[in-house]
Amino acid sequence: MKPEWLNKKIDLKIYSEMKGQLRQLGVETVCEQAMCPNAGECFGQGVATFLILGRHCTRACSFCNVDKSVPLPPDKDEPGRVAEAVLKFGLKHVVVTSVTRDDLPDGGAGIFADTVLSIHKKSPDTTIEVLVPDFKLSLSALETVIRSAPDIFAHNVETVPSLYNVVRQGSDYGRSLEVLKIAKEMLPKMKTKSGIMLGLGESEGEVLQVMRDLRSVACDFLSIGQYLAPSLRHYPVKEHIPPERFRYFKEKGIMLGFLHIESGPYVRSSYMAGMYL
Repeated sequence: MKPEWLNKKIDLKIYSEMKGQLRQLGVETVCEQAMCPNAGECFGQGVATFLILGRHCTRACSFCNVDKSVPLPPDKDEPGRVAEAVLKFGLKHVVVTSVTRDDLPDGGAGIFADTVLSIHKKSPDTTIEVLVPDFKLSLSALETVIRSAPDIFAHNVETVPSLYNVVRQGSDYGRSLEVLKIAKEMLPKMKTKSGIMLGLGESEGEVLQVMRDLRSVACDFLSIGQYLAPSLRHYPVKEHIPPERFRYFKEKGIMLGFLHIESGPYVRSSYMAGMYL
């Protein structure tokens, strides 16, 4: 049974209206795929997180609701459709993310870059965040995305290193840190961001060490939220973290030097995304 601080009311009217319009434009949002509880709130603030490169992921993270199966070839027209949706809805801030596409030579970096460039062209005042997979640490893939000049480059570590073998199969903690390190080195003026979920069985000390690790690679922004299992077949919630613990971690993070942190039970990596800049 969920504690009272997780009884958030979701604005289904806004969510339903925008979902229908997005379907007409032929674009996907991670808000729907990940069953995000903040979807209506974000849509109402002129912020959306677009999911590109299909609906099927090549990784097998046990916490995620995105489908794991054989993906389709990339849709070269998708960047234009996303840019059209941004323009149509007059979005102030956009997050562009994707499933992991280990099946593609560039991991989908080219489609990421084309999407950012298309949004820049159609809606030059819209700020853009890319939330990317690790691209298997391909320097050429990372450079392709960074050359498109997003305002924020994000890559989530998701959890503490000790839980990777059960929570993030196919991923590597050190590789994720290196992605953020390389991105900052390639374009120092670009802000970098990461995210972590609590309630998976991590200790306080492990969370603080992750925060120190992120600062060691000059990560600017951080999101900290409560893990909520999408279904009974997903990795189980080990603990419901009370709001005061989220405030504690935020205070510690600011002391470590993060420029902005969103930390709370319902925070997701893209929640209040426009507030970071």
